[in-house]
Amino acid sequence: MKSGTSWMKTGLALAVGTMCSVFAVPSIAQVETTQSTKAGPASKEVTVERGEVVLVNGNDLVVKMEDGSFRHIANVPESAKITVDGKQLGIHDLKPGMKLQRSIITTTTPQVVTTVQTVTGKVWHVTPPNSVILQLENNTNQSFKIPNGQKFNVNGQMVDAFGLKKGMVVTATKIVEVPEVVVSQQKHVTGTMAAPPSAPPADVPILIAKAEPTPAPAAAEAPAASAKTLPKTGSELPLIGLLGLLCLTASLGVKILRANIGV
Repeated sequence: MKSGTSWMKTGLALAVGTMCSVFAVPSIAQVETTQSTKAGPASKEVTVERGEVVLVNGNDLVVKMEDGSFRHIANVPESAKITVDGKQLGIHDLKPGMKLQRSIITTTTPQVVTTVQTVTGKVWHVTPPNSVILQLENNTNQSFKIPNGQKFNVNGQMVDAFGLKKGMVVTATKIVEVPEVVVSQQKHVTGTMAAPPSAPPADVPILIAKAEPTPAPAAAEAPAASAKTLPKTGSELPLIGLLGLLCLTASLGVKILRANIGV
């Protein structure tokens, strides 16, 4: 990510002197360009996202995040893999109920890119204090802008733009420093299988619905039997025998009575 031009530092040097800003130098044979990069201390940020698989439809994935929101990830590439129990699974191996976790490591590294361009030419025309035109080794002319207050080293002497004369051989150096921020990310997705439905504890009885038998209608109560009425299970034979015994006893008693009185 490049910053604005206010961060750029430009220089132009004649001999061992330096002029801080020039027009862009075309890429011709007389221009030498070198570039270097100086990196600063890097910073890292770790972000963890968790969710549960809700739907897998082809290469489309719907995940319910921890905050309750739903995220639709369309066109998941076949090369995308998720580590589940040590195995690499693809989009078609995911099932609803699986727990996913994505770790994102973001590394931010500031750096400064320095570009140095050097051109050698002969002063062909100078318009002090604004610009100078140099004739290059291939006999082409290029115009350069001179910043205010710039001094030039010519044959060991420091002169300004008014000291430049036609025919002087000079070397111009353009230095551009551009701060940049390089951001890189590493993503790692892991998951766990959906938990199977839990079975009821062994010590908890399982209730089974059982139909109760329908009670038979109560029989009508028979009228109470009279105390003098024999039960239906009784017989008349014992009664007849008892009467016969009484009669026999009475007859014997009469006979004994007559014998005693002499009748």
